[in-house]
Amino acid sequence: MMLCMGASAHEMTPTYPVFTPSHVNGVSKTRMEIFNKRKDVEYYEIGVFDVEGKPVQFVSTYNIVHLKYLGHLKFDVYVKAEDLDKVEYICSKSKLKTDENTATLLSSRICSRVR
Repeated sequence: MMLCMGASAHEMTPTYPVFTPSHVNGVSKTRMEIFNKRKDVEYYEIGVFDVEGKPVQFVSTYNIVHLKYLGHLKFDVYVKAEDLDKVEYICSKSKLKTDENTATLLSSRICSRVR
């Protein structure tokens, strides 16, 4: 039996980000934007991954993003030049919060592909 549910996820753009040299020698950057379309989620975790889904070291102003419903946020992702050829995906994942009054059941993960 299959259960289908409609769900509003979040969005992250661009779909295919491009890294360019940053103001720091040996470090490249790309600018991303996240849009929260979920009323039940206010926090998102940012991550950078290789083709196998393993984390790649990066720096960003935000590793955890606080973003209210219908909010937009632009942020930069910085990666060392020596790690740049490892980068395959930049992802955002909803951070779920549960308490006695609410129980979010669906986590969303959105990835932009660098290659």
